[in-house]
Amino acid sequence: MSTIFYGALVSPVSLTSYDALPRALLCVSHRTGDIQWIEQDVPAGSLQDVLARHGIIDMSGMELVELRNGEFLIPGFIDTHTHAPQVPNIGSGQEHELLDWLAQTTFPMEAKFADDNFAKKAYGTVVRRIIDSGTTTCCYYGTLHLGATKVLADFVHSAGQRAFVGKCNMDRNSPDYYIESSAATSVEDTKSLISYIRGLTPNSTTALVQPILTPRFAISCTPELLGSLGDVARADPTLTIQTHICENDSEIQFTKNLFPPNILPPGSEAAKKGRTTYAGVYDAYGLLRKNTVLAHAVHLEDEEVEMIKKSNAGISHCPTSNFNLRSGCARVGMLLDEGIKVGLGTDVSGGFSPSILTAVQHASIASKVVAMHHPSSQTSTTTFTSRQLPISALLYLATQGGADVCDLSKRTGSLEPGKAFDALVVSLKSDSGNPNVWGVDWDADLDVSGTNGKTERQSLEAQLERFLFTGDDRNIRRVYVQGRLIGGKEFIPSA
Repeated sequence: MSTIFYGALVSPVSLTSYDALPRALLCVSHRTGDIQWIEQDVPAGSLQDVLARHGIIDMSGMELVELRNGEFLIPGFIDTHTHAPQVPNIGSGQEHELLDWLAQTTFPMEAKFADDNFAKKAYGTVVRRIIDSGTTTCCYYGTLHLGATKVLADFVHSAGQRAFVGKCNMDRNSPDYYIESSAATSVEDTKSLISYIRGLTPNSTTALVQPILTPRFAISCTPELLGSLGDVARADPTLTIQTHICENDSEIQFTKNLFPPNILPPGSEAAKKGRTTYAGVYDAYGLLRKNTVLAHAVHLEDEEVEMIKKSNAGISHCPTSNFNLRSGCARVGMLLDEGIKVGLGTDVSGGFSPSILTAVQHASIASKVVAMHHPSSQTSTTTFTSRQLPISALLYLATQGGADVCDLSKRTGSLEPGKAFDALVVSLKSDSGNPNVWGVDWDADLDVSGTNGKTERQSLEAQLERFLFTGDDRNIRRVYVQGRLIGGKEFIPSA
């Protein structure tokens, strides 16, 4: 039993290249939800012969999905950083920078999730919106509340999304109405959540929802709490970690003031050097490693870049939020040239959209701003530093780059045999209802540049660019995770 997709397919290969296949044939196993095989170029007249070569003579029991002109398959988007309880705040507090925004807008909303019933009302629509925006894998921050974060995990699990769900750890520098009573309580609740999430799918090899250790940021954690979380991390190398780093100048200075070298663990590099960096704080407590997701990284020092590179931690680039909260433009091109893993994050509600497409568009703009402010020399041999990001890199960051950051590169991020079928069916036809997109059917009717004089591959590449820069959830017809249809415009949720 399999589903066969026939039509256009787009998938990242590297930061500088991607496959754009106008007539691909892709087979998904109903049993595993994995991609069994792909044929890259199958003319319509050869379809039956190619299927027969794969042992498919009788199509009974098989599902054949033929994509129309203007439709294509693409890997699902991976959101490496978002705050589920902040979705109700999208578009609010736009006048603030980070620390004031937290105090005036964010913490009051997150505190409402102390009520599990409030969480049950909110999180269902939160998860549905994110899935229908094309996000097949998501790194979720919950609140500090154990009960509400269990509710979030339940909704994600029920919806069939691939995700990491974490309870925020925060035992200081938070309002009296929204703070954990002690480091011990914070860690105890964290361990309870880890056990709960792992119990949702007893077979860990097939679990889509995973726990993630979530010290909100260094400012919100006492040395005792960070030390205890480091102990939890060391005891379980498979446990993914997420936190914030170097988002805002005031935040960085506050962190350095809170963690002078003399209070860091004596054996840490920062303590030995007598100098604190933001990354050095996480490293000192054992929280910097290959499955650590660091959000923002706007103002990294050179020493921190080397530290992150050495640890093989990943960066979640959140350009919408960085623009919106006036934090700055991360030097993503430099990070990529350094070989550091980078994915994209929406950072709702610092970012004002749950769609990775918005992050793609703003990542492009951010790279152009960096290039304008720090133009590369004529003799520069770098690929991305101080240059605008090409389409290939933007596609990679939205998909495979996110998988790399989440330590999921072997499972998802691209359309390849042996990987999970986490994918989107995209439509650029006029009937999508998105007025920003010039539909491919109009190209044909008016005989304009979208089709005239271009090869099939060039036309598909043009469609990809249009989708990345003008698409939204209306252009996402179907969302698949592990071979299962879970969202999109054509999805009808069960009652």
